[in-house]
Amino acid sequence: MRIAILDDDPSQLQFAVKALTPAGHSCYVFTEGRALIHRLQRETFDLVSLDWNVVDMPGDLVLAWIRQNCDANLPVLFMTSRSREADIISALNAGADDYVTKPVAAAMLLARVATLLRRTYRQELPAANQEFGEYLFNLQEGRLFCRGKMIALSQKEFQVALLFFRNLARPLSRAHIIETVWKHLTDIPTRTLDTHVSAVRVKLDLKPQNGYCIVPIYGYGYRLEKLEVPAA
Repeated sequence: MRIAILDDDPSQLQFAVKALTPAGHSCYVFTEGRALIHRLQRETFDLVSLDWNVVDMPGDLVLAWIRQNCDANLPVLFMTSRSREADIISALNAGADDYVTKPVAAAMLLARVATLLRRTYRQELPAANQEFGEYLFNLQEGRLFCRGKMIALSQKEFQVALLFFRNLARPLSRAHIIETVWKHLTDIPTRTLDTHVSAVRVKLDLKPQNGYCIVPIYGYGYRLEKLEVPAA
């Protein structure tokens, strides 16, 4: 998962990255609240960790911005030295999903992050098949069927299509799609992603008259929308 971490203490950032990276998470560190917000406007993260005491923009204001502008399901963890009960209650009431006070053991941090991710993305737990309307994804064999008929897709096209349907109506940044599908090959040619998205659109027949539309988001990425189809 892509995790954004806001903290103006370099040692704390290093600790968090060291605790979470071995579990397979990609960590992105920020020392300023405004820098994090700027990135959130352009990229997708799966979880955000906030420190309260950040000089340029405290964590509670960053949290307020996130709740007003980001996906409502984006999990936010407060990790801060402020341990007063009033602060904890304030953060949770403002929309934080969990709250841990420093210092926190690495194992505890990893467990709290895993719990939040599992709670939020439990629909992505391993299964033999995943079905979205008339589309059936066979996850074990990497095959896609529509109305019982198999659609010929490459492995990457299958993964792109599955990512879109798992995040229906959710904006996906180019960086998020590339990291999810191509893993660490972030230097793939610029047109590679666009070519795969185009192939998915054509092969799955994702067009308005069939109830779907892949919407390009300029300077950001793509979003798969489900549309209402007028009755014949």
